[in-house]
Amino acid sequence: MGQEIPQTPYRRVTRPPQDGNFVYSCVHVFATCVIPIFARFKVEGYENMPLTGGCVLTCNHAMGPDFLAIGYGTRRKIYFMAKQELFEVNPALTWLFNVNGTFPIKRGELDLAAIDHALNLVKEGHVLGMFPEGTRSRTGKLQRGRSGAARIAIQAQVPVVPAYVHGVGPVFKPSNYLSLKPRAPVTVRIGCPLPPPEDVDDSRSLRNFTRQIMASIAELAAGLEEPADRQVAEAEPEHAGTAE
Repeated sequence: MGQEIPQTPYRRVTRPPQDGNFVYSCVHVFATCVIPIFARFKVEGYENMPLTGGCVLTCNHAMGPDFLAIGYGTRRKIYFMAKQELFEVNPALTWLFNVNGTFPIKRGELDLAAIDHALNLVKEGHVLGMFPEGTRSRTGKLQRGRSGAARIAIQAQVPVVPAYVHGVGPVFKPSNYLSLKPRAPVTVRIGCPLPPPEDVDDSRSLRNFTRQIMASIAELAAGLEEPADRQVAEAEPEHAGTAE
């Protein structure tokens, strides 16, 4: 069954996630105040995010603050994976990551500690945020999906929630927020949860589930991107996708 495009035309997000801590809630309230300066923001499929229980939220990896858009546009606190290098930029950023649940993963190697932490998060009922493409798409075309998100969902037996973010590229450009023209339109689409295969050791099920996740993300792009940008590459059996 394919993903249906959410029919709710617009959802104004004002209330912080119910499972967010104090700092997370403060950031959410601050974002609510400043978003109109940078974007015309809308969410479709807001109700598709489960209110309780662990799951893996998978999203396309666009140029721009996609993780901010998807983090703000859902009704749950999202625990993102992020590349280790981001935790080495400055202490204040590292502190902000830590208090909001973002955790590092070493790219280019099998980071078992990060994978175990991710598994524990979803088993404890939290939402894990991942970008199965692994790296940002500079063209907007959906890239080959890696199997990390599917693997974690299968091993933990939790659903995958596909999502698509569009329009975040120009958000922080002066030509956007200093212009007298309307701000850049940003759309977050959240699809219906995908149940994982029951066989945790079947490599074919892993590949097929990865393809299903990427196909669902691509279907959510309908009407936002050109058809050529919704092509889905074959699943690539590599490590988890991270936020950059």
